[in-house]
Amino acid sequence: MEQALADLVGPDLRLLFCGINPGRLSGDLGLHFARPGNRFWKLLCAGGFTQSVLVPAEQHTLPGLGIGITNLVGRVTSAASELSASELRQGAVQLEAKVERLRPRCVAVLGLQAYRTAFLRAGAVIGLQPEPLAGAKLWLLPNPSGLQAHYQLREMSEMYKALHESAFSASGL
Repeated sequence: MEQALADLVGPDLRLLFCGINPGRLSGDLGLHFARPGNRFWKLLCAGGFTQSVLVPAEQHTLPGLGIGITNLVGRVTSAASELSASELRQGAVQLEAKVERLRPRCVAVLGLQAYRTAFLRAGAVIGLQPEPLAGAKLWLLPNPSGLQAHYQLREMSEMYKALHESAFSASGL
């Protein structure tokens, strides 16, 4: 399966964010979460991962902070709804292999319905999942897209703070 956007990883990752798949703008620019309405960069700052709100072109600084980004599916689409259940399930298998290789402390999948389909967990809810993924704590968070209106920035900021505590604090071990 084609991967239009390279994984953003480095040694000693503490946290690997996993988006659903690259949108057209991300694919064109080669940058994760590139659409201006995407709240990912604001949430990183609000959660305590970065000192300021980064722009997508600054994504290269994240591995130095112990943070990586990948996608369940590499194929660029206009909307995640264009992905098949089969593509998502294959993405889950590939993600598990990446986690085994990269060994982050935590993995955060960003997208409730995509996670439920990919991992065959129809009843999964937002937050820390009961089973780890290849030894890493597994978190499920809402998609940060501006099109995702169910969760507001304030509520999502609290989720990112909890993830930060889990991935980066001594008490999160």
